[in-house]
Amino acid sequence: MTQSPTAVVLPATPTGTGPELSVAHGPSAEPTGVLARFEDWARRTPQAPATIDRTQIWTYQDLDAAAELVAADLADRVRTGDLVGVCLDRSTALVVTAVALARLGAVYLPLGPRPGERRIQAVTEDLDVACLIGDPGVLPEEHRSGEHVPLPLPTSGVNAPAAAVAAFTDSVRGTRRAPEGALYAVLTSGSTGRPKAVAVAEPSLSVALDWYRAETGLAPGDRQSLLIGVAFDPHLLELWAALTSGAALVPAPDDTRWDSHVLTDWWRDTGLTHAVAATPTVEPLLDRPWPQDLKLRHLVVGGDRMRRRPGTDVTATVHNAYGPAEATVVTTTHTMRGTDPEAGDPTPPPIGTALPGVTLVVTDDGGRPVARGQEGELRVGGHCLALGYLDPELTARRFTPPPQELALPAIDRLYRTGDRVRMNADGSLDFLGRLDDQVKISGVRIEPVEVEAAFEQDPRVRTAVVTVLRDSSGHGRLVAHVRAADGAEPAAGDLLDAVRSWLPEQAVPTAVRIVDGFPLDANGKVDRPALAARARATGAPRTATTDDPTDATASERLVLATVRDLLGRPGIGLDDHFTDAGGTSVVAARLLATVERETGVRLRAPELLRSADLRAFAALLDQRRTPRPEGA
Repeated sequence: MTQSPTAVVLPATPTGTGPELSVAHGPSAEPTGVLARFEDWARRTPQAPATIDRTQIWTYQDLDAAAELVAADLADRVRTGDLVGVCLDRSTALVVTAVALARLGAVYLPLGPRPGERRIQAVTEDLDVACLIGDPGVLPEEHRSGEHVPLPLPTSGVNAPAAAVAAFTDSVRGTRRAPEGALYAVLTSGSTGRPKAVAVAEPSLSVALDWYRAETGLAPGDRQSLLIGVAFDPHLLELWAALTSGAALVPAPDDTRWDSHVLTDWWRDTGLTHAVAATPTVEPLLDRPWPQDLKLRHLVVGGDRMRRRPGTDVTATVHNAYGPAEATVVTTTHTMRGTDPEAGDPTPPPIGTALPGVTLVVTDDGGRPVARGQEGELRVGGHCLALGYLDPELTARRFTPPPQELALPAIDRLYRTGDRVRMNADGSLDFLGRLDDQVKISGVRIEPVEVEAAFEQDPRVRTAVVTVLRDSSGHGRLVAHVRAADGAEPAAGDLLDAVRSWLPEQAVPTAVRIVDGFPLDANGKVDRPALAARARATGAPRTATTDDPTDATASERLVLATVRDLLGRPGIGLDDHFTDAGGTSVVAARLLATVERETGVRLRAPELLRSADLRAFAALLDQRRTPRPEGA
């Protein structure tokens, strides 16, 4: 088993003649700085590229100056420790904003370029958010009509906003502030039906960045991706890894998320040397020959269980990473190379060993460490830990003191991940699943109860129960089972449209089933496995008039069968639009890969998304499959 060259496993404590306990420590680490490292590079290499935004290059001097202007414009309204919601996409504007807020001592709260209006409302009702930064045209109504402070952010380049403002409102703000010393906060799925925010301090992020630089050799002259969705914390690893290494950030166009061919073309065309990507995005790349003309040296993947090892043709070093937001992006990694004896093995690799400054403990239900080789809940401690949630009661429940029988110097708390793992003899971890109802869809942690609560906000809904269906490869999709309110007859599509403003893309179910009631188990609780079994057996109700596949063209049958299989919705018809039917970026990538494998025709994600419906997309495929008559 290949192990990270920086990984060290210290003896488990306590020691004795009994079985070795599932306790492991990463190498020692001391927190450093984040903003100070960027400012040091700005002084040392002012003309070096900081962002490469298509044809435009922003130097470290340019970025530093732009951040200073933004910070100056906000200084009178934003104080140290204030939460600032950032509604920008992966862009130079986002990078400038992150540096400016760090310089002000404000807390960067990434919300994504088009956060749902109701989701933002829930966030601002709970949290003391000073303002939102983004394009005024896409901000929620309350902030569109509030006071705007124009900001000198870049408005050209990849994913750039048309305009940028800091939007303030007169409405009453929430009461929860970030803990003292927070650098950023991110939203994670909440079991109360509302998103919860976790805050991370600069020293914790610095330890992860120090590991990244040491492990990947990221340095001046290198190019680092800015690819991960802004609402998810791994984008902070990308962003600050480059800026603290003297390297250049390359913002990713949106279509790289939808098409694995476009992704590798982008890696090639931009000369990327380092990239971070979600596991579901990378998996299709491992099912076909690896491009041999890439400069990519290191690829960090995470967010979901990796189901196979890279093959012998993969020229980049691939790091299978694991880490909850509560433990600062990355907690363990397993490094793989094409020269490894295990290369190409179709079995899941481990999630690896502890990063520097990380302590891992696998415990039983009572919080006591289990012997190595036994399953249990992973608890994490050390420099990597977040400050906690903005809800002190929730922090107290999830960040707990270590077991009394363990001697863990300098470890005063452990975060309960809720993940089921097994520690091997060498200290590496195998990921086995979740212990609670939380699930991962396309690499994003989701609480089904949050999705249920979003449906139950609708007066047409009496109760909602969400289940997870998985295909043979382990990919999951959400199905909502809805009991309508008395006298209401909601359409499934209308209910889906209503919840999109509450939920991130990955949390929107692919199907809604209207039910008269729910099966109960012996304890009188909703029998979720029985509901899921019904959904597998019957599929989802039709959302449009479907066509008999026997009357369809070969391309229509292929597209229809593939989409139905990927979404688990037999009722989908050719008149349905891909995204309206529940299609996501991950599903699109798999659809396009299947079409190319079966027909040899390579279509692009924008062509799928621009098609009026699946029939139009199939017609485009027919057009590409049919050779033109000679002389035409």
